[in-house]
Amino acid sequence: MERIEAVLFDWGGVLIDDPAPGLMAYCAKALGVSVEDYSTAHNRHGESFQKGQIPKAEFWKRVCDDLNCPTPQVSSLWGQAFGAVYSPRPDVFELAGRLRATGYKTALLSNTEMAAQEFFDERNYDVFDAVTFSCAEGTRKPEREIYEVTARKLEVTPARCVFIDDRQGFIDGAVAAGMQGILYEDFNQVCQSLKQLDVDAR
Repeated sequence: MERIEAVLFDWGGVLIDDPAPGLMAYCAKALGVSVEDYSTAHNRHGESFQKGQIPKAEFWKRVCDDLNCPTPQVSSLWGQAFGAVYSPRPDVFELAGRLRATGYKTALLSNTEMAAQEFFDERNYDVFDAVTFSCAEGTRKPEREIYEVTARKLEVTPARCVFIDDRQGFIDGAVAAGMQGILYEDFNQVCQSLKQLDVDAR
């Protein structure tokens, strides 16, 4: 195994609490539909939204056509929902900062939508050497390209990267792209797994 030089972090479910349940509930309430019905419509069009293939106005038109309800009147319902449920994990952000301070390259790699990326940008985090969002790249996990894009941004080979995510399928995608992978279960487990890869996570 090659020496790890870069640590890549997923956003939702790793750096922050998984926002998906809260996002579904928030949007369903705003549109006056059930969470189940909203989730079905959202998932039908979510891939195009996450890949940046359709703008938010078109996404909401498609979702609301499916649900037979009016489109939202706010400028960015998804951004509003994201702000309402956003719950960062300070220990994981601190870990990213410590790793960067000790010489490792760090990146955020996330399947997310433009409104959520804008929300992230407003936080002005300074612990990442690179950020990769599916909506900006036109590809998303577990597709090989998004992992390779992130490695290129960091100027390291995939073999020198380890990716931390809370979904096994996305870890499998990273491994298929040549990276090491750690499935996030809890903070201490992640630190221990990094140590097993000879990554100093003090």
